[in-house]
Amino acid sequence: MVCTWAPDDFWQAARPLIPVPAARPQGGGKRRADDRAVLAAIVYLVQAGCSWAKLPAVMFGVSRSTVHRRFTEWTHDGLWVRLHQQFLHQLGMMSEIDWSRAIVDSISLRAQKGATTGPNPVDRGKPGSKIHVLCDRTGLPLTVLISAANVPDAQLLLPLLDSIIPIRGHRGRPRHVPEKLHADKAYDVRALRAEVRRRGIGVRIARKGVESSQRLGRHRWIVESCLSWLQHNRRLVRRYDRKAEHFQAFADLGCLLLAYRRLTKHSHLG
Repeated sequence: MVCTWAPDDFWQAARPLIPVPAARPQGGGKRRADDRAVLAAIVYLVQAGCSWAKLPAVMFGVSRSTVHRRFTEWTHDGLWVRLHQQFLHQLGMMSEIDWSRAIVDSISLRAQKGATTGPNPVDRGKPGSKIHVLCDRTGLPLTVLISAANVPDAQLLLPLLDSIIPIRGHRGRPRHVPEKLHADKAYDVRALRAEVRRRGIGVRIARKGVESSQRLGRHRWIVESCLSWLQHNRRLVRRYDRKAEHFQAFADLGCLLLAYRRLTKHSHLG
């Protein structure tokens, strides 16, 4: 099961990024649980969507408490963001990232009590959170952020653009700015348009009361497909985590798994 949920190439990419545990000055203690087994259990948790209490940790030879503790440590260390960046760099070197257009959108989901939740205006005011994603023209997620369900999408656009890390390509300098940005009416704010243009990015945002968002359908379906694939990782169908950083970590894990899938598909075709 460990090799199934943490294949060799996935483990080889993650292994050098995992923080080295501090040495025990007094020596002794129990033998440390295998990092690869813990990583496999976390990937299983994301894709199966089960709770921590129902994680079949015995399949991986580790305890639930160990998996949760290691997940917390690695989240605090930024492992998931670095691993996502690692896969994006590899795709960039293969010219598999299309910077000609970027598309942004969000999806709302129900949430238990916790940080970064709010009344969902499209779900009768029930507590909820949002996942905001920005992807390239092919639907590859470049960055993801979370917010409360009642936060306007427009407030997260600039933070999303700022969170794109420079990605190495086959030639030239690393890139982090798309040529054009597509979005629906939720992002139709004059000052926002001006700021995006100031950054050298073309803007294609549907205008409220002027045009239909359906005219952008041939581009918007790409990000909607990306969000749908994210929710195939069932941990992102409903939020159970009280801590915002843990929910953000699962969103990062969903994105890096999509990038890894794209990478393995390209390697197989190659």
